[in-house]
Amino acid sequence: MVSLHSNGAAPSAHDRSNSAAKLRVISGGLFCLIVWMASSASAQPDFERPPIDYLNAEVDDPVAKLAKRIEAGEVALNSNPKFGYLPSVLEALDVPLSSQTLVFSKTSLQLHRISPRRPRALYFNDDVYVGYCQHGDVLEFASTDAKQGAIFYTLSQSEEKEPEFVRDRGGCLSCHASSRTQNVPGFLIRSVFADAAGRPKLGSGTFTTDHTSPFDERWGGWYVTGSHGSMRHMGNVICTDEAHELDRESGANQDDLGEFFRTDSYLTPHSDIVALMVLEHQTQMHNAITAANFETRQALHQSYQMNELLEREPDFISESATRRIESSADRVLKYLLMCDEFTLTDSVAGTSTFAKEFASMGPRDSEQRSLRDLDLETRLFRYPCSYLIYSDSFTELPSEVKARVLEKLKSILSGDDQSETYQHLSDTMRREILEILKATHPDFQ
Repeated sequence: MVSLHSNGAAPSAHDRSNSAAKLRVISGGLFCLIVWMASSASAQPDFERPPIDYLNAEVDDPVAKLAKRIEAGEVALNSNPKFGYLPSVLEALDVPLSSQTLVFSKTSLQLHRISPRRPRALYFNDDVYVGYCQHGDVLEFASTDAKQGAIFYTLSQSEEKEPEFVRDRGGCLSCHASSRTQNVPGFLIRSVFADAAGRPKLGSGTFTTDHTSPFDERWGGWYVTGSHGSMRHMGNVICTDEAHELDRESGANQDDLGEFFRTDSYLTPHSDIVALMVLEHQTQMHNAITAANFETRQALHQSYQMNELLEREPDFISESATRRIESSADRVLKYLLMCDEFTLTDSVAGTSTFAKEFASMGPRDSEQRSLRDLDLETRLFRYPCSYLIYSDSFTELPSEVKARVLEKLKSILSGDDQSETYQHLSDTMRREILEILKATHPDFQ
């Protein structure tokens, strides 16, 4: 039981008795309880207190698992003369080289190492993100824990000591736990107006990018390889001191970045547009799942506290907690089913093997259909339902919110729910997505 007292002491029996008496006086006690809880809350973020206890709870994310395997002598990381531990750690975490994207804005930990001539490389799979800077002191990791959200680590590139992952104790949260990450420890892709040194010109605006973002607001401060027809983005372009507008035309449809920097200084010469599009969807989808996880656990925790104070049954779930859980389920569904996705007005194609490798990961039904199949003509996915429905984060959602997501999802896909929110899904899309899930997802069998 978490303390509701600002001094951290557990409420005594006398305190609880007095509190219960007060609660019965004012409209059943709800108003008094809310005021009492609000007045005793500290400035500490909710997720740093029980039941989440973000900084102290044990984690089991991919990087934490790899660290245990290294400690047990099951895996050894080898340092490459040019890239340090990067190639070895990507292999150990099963992160594909084709996922490489390149960002030249100074918007991350080792900003003094980043510039348009020396962009930062980012690699990812479904659950982990790896950042690399030329001549950087460390490799950077953001790894998804099914219960605790994004967990951040560094790995020293020095060969003078044994490789060891060091978990961040809160410094990364200044950027990675805000409204841009749905107010949980999470991931984000930012698009900025970057100057010739890579510094973001914040006065010109900044965008958090996901699958709903207008194309012309994406990838400022990033390099982008691939074709996208008549559509224009902010990538591959510097914002001059004299102008607040970018020359989007000059950065369009690039398949070779050699004019900007030495591409042989990286594991691949690509910053694939399809990888970028998948990345920006995936980051906010993960955040939506984590937000639902946290909100549900916090709502239940507070509801159970109220039960003790109001002398109700211990497992009673209040109406306010139920509303919070319902709202969280709706947000997950909106991301899951690609609501408000930007409609492509021209086809997109990458320059690397990313699209082929991503789609090949399945799973597939008897007709060889998969939620990882890409469209890239009018939308990102052929079947607009996120592949992260197979993730450990989704699987381990608290049952109270997961059951609501699944119930509503089945209603939408069966056609029973015809609400305006999901009108972008045709009858054919709904049927196909449902058929794929019934064949490949244990919660639909």
